[in-house]
Amino acid sequence: MNKYMLGGLALLLLLASALLWMLRPGPQRTEGSAAPDFALPDQDGRIHRLSDYAGRWLVLYFYPRDDTPGCTREACRFRDAIGVLGDLNAAVAGVSVDDARSHAGFARKHQLPFPLLSDPGGHTAAAYESLLNLGLVRFARRHTFIIAPDGRIAARFDKVDPARHAQQVAHALQALQQAGMTHSKAATLPIMD
Repeated sequence: MNKYMLGGLALLLLLASALLWMLRPGPQRTEGSAAPDFALPDQDGRIHRLSDYAGRWLVLYFYPRDDTPGCTREACRFRDAIGVLGDLNAAVAGVSVDDARSHAGFARKHQLPFPLLSDPGGHTAAAYESLLNLGLVRFARRHTFIIAPDGRIAARFDKVDPARHAQQVAHALQALQQAGMTHSKAATLPIMD
């Protein structure tokens, strides 16, 4: 082997190590812990904060990109379930690193009746341990958090099937409410696949 091949191999190993380090699982935000605060603009430029949802349930779902097949399917399922979720005293908000203009087009195209929050720096996604940062490319991982009326994480979904997820969230909300989840305690549910 010549020195150029060895140098290339060393560079390749270094890049692979860096990629594996970035993809490593971190400590999990668990059920019962305080949900990280946020202040993010929606598709209309209105700022949303966690405190805006105090006293009601919040389904905060992170998704990779506007108007891609899986993200569209997931958003439309939440759109179709908005009445059921509203009956459960739950608001829905989607979060991605796309800008507000992209969110506006996505929401208009698919008639989404809930806010899509713009997190271009990925700070909120990172706070919720839902950011995949590959250096030049970053996007939110498909994770969902049900946040209780007291601001604590009541359930976390890491493995999401966009076609079934809205229904899973509705079932989880019903279970949490039937279990007597109050403002002072959090219930732990298994993550639904």
